[in-house]
Amino acid sequence: MRAIDIIEHKRDGNELTREEIQFFIQGYAEGRIPDYQASAWAMAVLLRGMTPRETIDLTLAMVASGETLSLRRLGPVVVDKHSTGGVGDKTTLVVGPLVAEAGLPVAKMSGRGLGYSGGTLDKLESIPGLRVSLSPEEFFAVVAACGIAVVGQTADLVPADGKLYALRDVTGTVPSLPLIASSIMSKKIAGGADAIVLDVKVGRGAFMETLPEARELARRMIEIGQGVGRRVTALLADMSQPLGRAIGNSLEVREAIEALRGEGPADLREHCLALGAEMLVLGGLAVTPEAAHARLAQLLDAGGALDRFRRWVQAQGGDPRVTEDPLRLPQATVQTPILAPRQGYIAGLDARACGLTAVTLGAGRETKGAPIDPAVGILLQAKVGDRVQEGEPLFTVHARTDEEARRAGEGLLAAVAWSDAPVEPPPLIHEVLR
Repeated sequence: MRAIDIIEHKRDGNELTREEIQFFIQGYAEGRIPDYQASAWAMAVLLRGMTPRETIDLTLAMVASGETLSLRRLGPVVVDKHSTGGVGDKTTLVVGPLVAEAGLPVAKMSGRGLGYSGGTLDKLESIPGLRVSLSPEEFFAVVAACGIAVVGQTADLVPADGKLYALRDVTGTVPSLPLIASSIMSKKIAGGADAIVLDVKVGRGAFMETLPEARELARRMIEIGQGVGRRVTALLADMSQPLGRAIGNSLEVREAIEALRGEGPADLREHCLALGAEMLVLGGLAVTPEAAHARLAQLLDAGGALDRFRRWVQAQGGDPRVTEDPLRLPQATVQTPILAPRQGYIAGLDARACGLTAVTLGAGRETKGAPIDPAVGILLQAKVGDRVQEGEPLFTVHARTDEEARRAGEGLLAAVAWSDAPVEPPPLIHEVLR
C-alpha cells in the first residue's frame, strides 16, 4: 500500500477498507507518513465523509496505535465525560470534583484548545505549578488520594490521535464528523472508561451548528461505543452563546472556583449539574437523573467539591492557594471595559466570534504547538436576554496591550445582536440521547 493511493481513494469519494485505514493511521503514528500527507487525507475525509463502518475502524486503528489503560482498580464502573468543544466551557473543572465528592472516581484524559474552542489542559496549566503530564502510577495515586485526576494524552496512549488532533487544529479540518467522533471515542476507549457521558455542543460556537448535525455526531459516537461494549449518553447542549461569563484560561479557572463555591453563573451551574447527574446514573450511584441532580446540588452548596478541587490541584503540583486568592492566577496587564453603544435587550451573542476574538488576544493557538497566554481573555457582563443601558459595560477585555484590547472590543461589539423587545435566552440542554 501507498499513502498517496489511500488519499486519492478517499478524495474520489470511495469507502476505505479496514486495512487501508490501519495502514495509514499506523504509518502516521510511526512517522512514516508525513504531516503534509496526513493533512491531505484529513481534508479528503472532511469533504467526503466516512461510513459508520469506516468511523469505527478509524477509532479502533487509533486505539491500536498505542497502549490502553485499565481502570479496574478504581472501581467496578468508571465513567468519563467529554465535551465536543465550546467557548467558555470549563465544565470539567466543576463536574470532576463534584462527582468525585459524590463517590464516583474521575480518571480523565483531556485535550488542549482546538480552533476557537478552549482546552481543559490549557486551563489547568494556568494554575501555577500544576502538571498535566503524569506517569500511570502517579495518575492512579492522585485518583486514589483525591478521587480525581485530569491529565493529557501520553505519548504511548492513542499517539495517532495526539498527532492528528494537533494537525487538524491548523489545517482547517476540525469540523469533520468522523474525525471528531473517532478522536473523542478513541481516547475514551483507550483510557479505560466503561461508560461515557458526551457533552455535544450545538450552535454558532460549536463545530456542529445545527441540532441535526449535533444529533448525528452524538449518534455516531454512541454507535462507536456500542460497537466496543461501552454505554454512552449524549447531551445536546447549546453553544449559540458562550457558557458562563469567562473566556480565557485563568479567567475560566477563576469562574470554575466561583461555581464550586456556589457563586458562579447560573447557566454554568445548571449545565454542570446536568452532566454530573448523567454520570452518577451511568455509574450506578443514582437511579434517575433527577435524584442525582438533587444530590449534586446539595453537595455543591455544602462546599466539599471546592475542598476536593483544592486537594486535586495540590496533588498534581499546583498551588492550592488559588482557591482562596484568585490573584495568584495569571493576570492581564490591560483590563478594558467595552461599553454598550445603545440600550436594549441582548438578542444574540455570537459564541464563535467571541472565541475567535479570544484567540487573537493569545488565549488560543493559531499555529500548531504555538504557546498561549494564560492571562488574556474576555469577561461577559451581559448575555442573551439581559437588558442593558447605553454606556454600561458589555465586556471586559483582558489583554497584553491597549491596542489589542481596542481591536478585540471592535470584534466583540460586532458579535452582539440587539432587540428593543424582551428576548428569551436559549435552552441550556436541547435533548438527551440515552
